Amino acid sequence: MVNIGIVGVGFMGVTHYKAIDKVKGGKVAALVSRDDKKRAGDWRSIQGNFGGGGGVQDLSKVSCYKTLDELLADPAVELVDICLPTSMHVEVSIRALAAGKHVFLEKPIAVSLRDADKIMAAAKKYRRQFMVAHVLRYFPEFRLIKELVAGKEHGKVLAAHFKRIISRPSWWDPQDLKRTGGPAIDLHIHDADFIQFLFGMPKAVSSQGYIGRGGTVEYINTHYQYPGKMAISAEGGWLAQQGCPFEHGYDIYFENATLKFNSSWGEVPQLLTAEGKVRKPKLPGKDGFVGELQDAVDAIKSGKKSTALGGESARNSLLLCLKEIESVKKGKRIAV
Repeated sequence: MVNIGIVGVGFMGVTHYKAIDKVKGGKVAALVSRDDKKRAGDWRSIQGNFGGGGGVQDLSKVSCYKTLDELLADPAVELVDICLPTSMHVEVSIRALAAGKHVFLEKPIAVSLRDADKIMAAAKKYRRQFMVAHVLRYFPEFRLIKELVAGKEHGKVLAAHFKRIISRPSWWDPQDLKRTGGPAIDLHIHDADFIQFLFGMPKAVSSQGYIGRGGTVEYINTHYQYPGKMAISAEGGWLAQQGCPFEHGYDIYFENATLKFNSSWGEVPQLLTAEGKVRKPKLPGKDGFVGELQDAVDAIKSGKKSTALGGESARNSLLLCLKEIESVKKGKRIAV
């Protein structure tokens, strides 16, 4: 059994806590929160944009700590699951690795490549596994794309477009740019990561976007340039008005089929075949968060690094987003 310690009991910490309950070979052994109510299991104040609220949890079998040092000193904890703001990723990840713990870090890896490299160097120095939770790779609707691309059942991909749109958070302030990286890194990175997961790193990016308060790229639309004639693009941001719910989706154009999905439909993806039929393919897997955490636990148990959660891949995704931001601000194609 892999004992997991959760650092940060916010929306994502709650999401991971609930998912771990369905992970084979792993359990929540400890958590850390400065909030007395949260350590007592009262999570009713925690809300998010999916999955319901935190509710009230029975933590009688979980060691609940007030400080990170206490959790890191617990010999029972093998894997530290970090669910904190991005600006805290570097310090907490390095401290956990130095304490001899494996690390599972919520995306993005960091806001800067320099910080990402610091964590990677620490993982190498202390010989511990470092994994980054890019959950889109595990969502059934997106795992389907990966399987169809790999299987080549419908031929090659000719073109693909990904979309991820929300309304601007009411709490947003330009000062938060250093803490989150803004929507181009905090939100759009999901699709940039999935694109490089599917096709590898592009040779260059050409991006246009809207630059808002404080120099923040609030909307971005990117064309990823690959060898040959494949046309791959993605858009993301928070220009939508408050009445618009979170929306993500894609259109994948194979040689002999088209795969379409939009979360606002409330339905599974549609596969349009060359014969003019509309199919609803069976989705692989059920829950993305359970899937990524299961992969992390399996990696610790086996001693073999996860191919889908690697830190180097997460660094590449951050690099892509930084190049896209540069392309928007300079108004030109940027080599990757």
